[in-house]
Amino acid sequence: MIRERTMSPNALPSVVDADTWRRQLEALRVREKAATRELDAIAAERRRLPMVEMPDYTLEGADGPVRLADLFDGKRQLIVYNHMWFPGEKWQCPGCTGFTSQYTRLEFLDNYDARFVIVTQGPIDEALAYKRRVGNTMAWYSTANSPFGADVGAPPGGGFAVNVFLRDGDAVYRTWHTNGRGTEQLSHSFALIDLLPYGRQEEWQDSPDGWPQAPTYSRWAGSEDIAALYGPEA
Repeated sequence: MIRERTMSPNALPSVVDADTWRRQLEALRVREKAATRELDAIAAERRRLPMVEMPDYTLEGADGPVRLADLFDGKRQLIVYNHMWFPGEKWQCPGCTGFTSQYTRLEFLDNYDARFVIVTQGPIDEALAYKRRVGNTMAWYSTANSPFGADVGAPPGGGFAVNVFLRDGDAVYRTWHTNGRGTEQLSHSFALIDLLPYGRQEEWQDSPDGWPQAPTYSRWAGSEDIAALYGPEA
């Protein structure tokens, strides 16, 4: 149950005439365009980052051991989402489960010589069973018997991360990494929610007095909810 602060009956934006609304929208648009240009500049700097060569790790896939270079499946670029894993638990991290449930159409990456996969610390049999349970469609790999996860910022018992790699023949290089809220740019869900008048409705957000707000994460779908929506019983 969401423990929501009392919502004011007047929790509504002010009502103005169309010209006033348009002027204020255009004023906001100036800031939005500046943010877009800054993101373009950040992406340009990201393309100029140096890279570091990775060891020849061996992970586990659905068909057995697989080298890191083979995760690319012939592509030159690879995005890896390191999914949190809690040993012995039926339901894994709801944030990771919800985040990765968004990716049901990844074929467009083929045109960019790229692939997007999940790597988790869970044993491969358990990881694949969880993938089926929640209806995930991405390719999953396990780093349970490899130091790969720990070396890229997602150790056993640790958090989630996104890492990007570039392959040159059999040599694999790490080009980028983020975690925490840095992963939001890869999600469409927050982008859509942030457009709404009430936003994410979480208590940390700067919202007008009386706007609906609840504890952080309380509106997020749980792993069981994701399974109900997308799993084999859906």
